[in-house]
Amino acid sequence: MNRRFYILLLALASFLMMGASGCEQRGPDRNEPVGQADLSLIKQSVPVTDNWVWSGKPQITVHVENPNAAAVKVGVKVRITTDSKQLVTELLDSVEIAGNGKVDHIMATPEDMEPGFYRAVCFVNGKNARSFIFGIDPFKIVSEPDMQPDFEQFWQAAKDQLAAVEMAPKLVEIESKSSAARKVYLVEMYSVPDGLSGEPVKIRGYYCEPQDGQKHPVIFHFYGYDTAGSKAKCECPSGGSSQYAEFYLSHRGQYLNNRPASTGNPGVEEDCINIYDSDWFAYHFGDKDSYYYRGAFMDVVQAVRFMATRETSDMTRLYAEGSSQGGALTYAAAALSDYPFSAIAANVAFLGDYADAVDIGGLAMEISKRCKGSMSTEEMLTFLSYFDTKNLATKISCPVMASSGLQDNVCPPRTNVVPFNNLKTPAEQKEYIFGPEMGHDYPKGWSPITFFKKYM
Repeated sequence: MNRRFYILLLALASFLMMGASGCEQRGPDRNEPVGQADLSLIKQSVPVTDNWVWSGKPQITVHVENPNAAAVKVGVKVRITTDSKQLVTELLDSVEIAGNGKVDHIMATPEDMEPGFYRAVCFVNGKNARSFIFGIDPFKIVSEPDMQPDFEQFWQAAKDQLAAVEMAPKLVEIESKSSAARKVYLVEMYSVPDGLSGEPVKIRGYYCEPQDGQKHPVIFHFYGYDTAGSKAKCECPSGGSSQYAEFYLSHRGQYLNNRPASTGNPGVEEDCINIYDSDWFAYHFGDKDSYYYRGAFMDVVQAVRFMATRETSDMTRLYAEGSSQGGALTYAAAALSDYPFSAIAANVAFLGDYADAVDIGGLAMEISKRCKGSMSTEEMLTFLSYFDTKNLATKISCPVMASSGLQDNVCPPRTNVVPFNNLKTPAEQKEYIFGPEMGHDYPKGWSPITFFKKYM
């Protein structure tokens, strides 16, 4: 036999024997052997379960999908910290997923956790699956009121100063918005000065007055921080239904009090100048007698006093609602008004629980730390305690609906829940809505009027 042919025959036989012995073949479009899983194809997610609010232990569901034909086993890790970023624990586990299969794997702590809000960072196969805030028994969180001994006297003195101010309300009908059932007016009136002395401050609002001559429930609407800018037009309500008498307050330096006449807000005929800059929270920070929110809270009280002068206002049926800063003003209305409120609704309320916010963060604490100057942290918190909704809440016993966005970094959920927990309202008249994926926004189903109708 030809030697060259013999060598070729041996090579062919060797190749065939290797195939018969099960040597791994390469797939047509893959670099790894057929039957070996590609972990880079693994899909992971963390769906919302139980609104991400649990009692005792978290029950975090980690969803893993395996598109490979072969089964895989992957590591799962959940790192849990407090809302002030202190490490609590790390949970480690592994999960096996069948080929072309999927698994919902629950990660839970072995022991109950303290009531509070926590951040979970979830990893699958070393990849970040999701990071989110969750709650454990939020209505068991305790943050004791920290008002100063003269808290009551401080606010009574402010109200006494307001009583000495001539309100002098001026009403201008907005005919384009009025209807036969209800007229709409621009109201201009005066409130306390920015301090213990000085000139009263002019404030404004839109007022809707039913025309049937009957007494009606009164609803107050309070606004969030005026971030739209001085060129943005303000909301003016329409006449609409005669069911309610309503007041939309523009408190000092914001909204109608922060727009030139050329903006075209109905009824406003003069340029309104904001003397407080664009960071109202910082105005006279540290001086409780001239601080911005002393005046703003009195503007709210003056709005209530104005409605008491109107023949169609049933002052035994008062309601208030607002979001963010408007939520804080809603608490202020119920806590400081001369008249008891029937129900209020405060969404993602601002100005709450400063003592805990020192470590948690949020807009209020961010500005506070920037403005504290030579004040110690203790001195800063003493000052802020006069304006803290967790202290105002101790003066409120009417029905309350409130809410939090669990992912809110402007008004973190703890700063909303603590005032709610400090209310004197009976438990059966308190309602709370969590938006598990929500930031600083409105939760699904938020409807103050639906809540108010329960108490009309």
